[in-house]
Amino acid sequence: MSEQTTALVTGANKGIGYEIAAGLGALGWRVGVGARDAARRETAVEKLRAAGVDAFGVPLDVTDDASVAAAAASLDRLDVLVNNAGITGSMPQEPTSVDLDTVRTVVETNVLGVIRVTNAVLPLLRRSPHPRIVTVSSGVGSLTRQSADAGDTGPISAAYSPSKTFLNGIMVQYAKELKDTNVLVNLACPGFVATDLNGFRGHRTPDQGAATAIRLATLPDDGPTGGFFEDAGEIPW
Repeated sequence: MSEQTTALVTGANKGIGYEIAAGLGALGWRVGVGARDAARRETAVEKLRAAGVDAFGVPLDVTDDASVAAAAASLDRLDVLVNNAGITGSMPQEPTSVDLDTVRTVVETNVLGVIRVTNAVLPLLRRSPHPRIVTVSSGVGSLTRQSADAGDTGPISAAYSPSKTFLNGIMVQYAKELKDTNVLVNLACPGFVATDLNGFRGHRTPDQGAATAIRLATLPDDGPTGGFFEDAGEIPW
């Protein structure tokens, strides 16, 4: 079995996920590119390999039990999991009129998908000398920042924003359960990054958005766990 540090990044065929994979690969890590679409996945792997990254494709639909189980079974080693795959859901999302199927779909990917993948690969992570779980969240998941009197409340979003709040809460519970192990569990906010998730309206680049996740993936053994971070430091819950 290879002793090379191995990471799996979900939703890594484009945008922030791709840049996280590229950044970890630049450290000499072996990086699994988790993605649903075979063609996009392999294109991303080829591009990463051309840049010198030891990348490999992992067929992975985070909403599908069988797909996730097969992905976990295909790995012989895992040191770092980066839960990056996520969707916004169709807009608008005013709570008084939102389609409940939209809410279900967003939660299925953004929350249940993270639980599904994390639990599937946790046995591998437990065997790693320096295991890390990094989950890409968003500042819109902060209740402090999203409260009506916060000033900068962002868009009204009855599916996406609450899904990130739910996600934050779940990862806190993972950190609590794993606090007596060497698994460090943290959340990363990439900021408002220009990706197809937001119609490329963001003011940050995917490379900038990947920085916090990469930092959390490479924390020392005495690093924090159960935290919510952005470039400037911790984010209020």
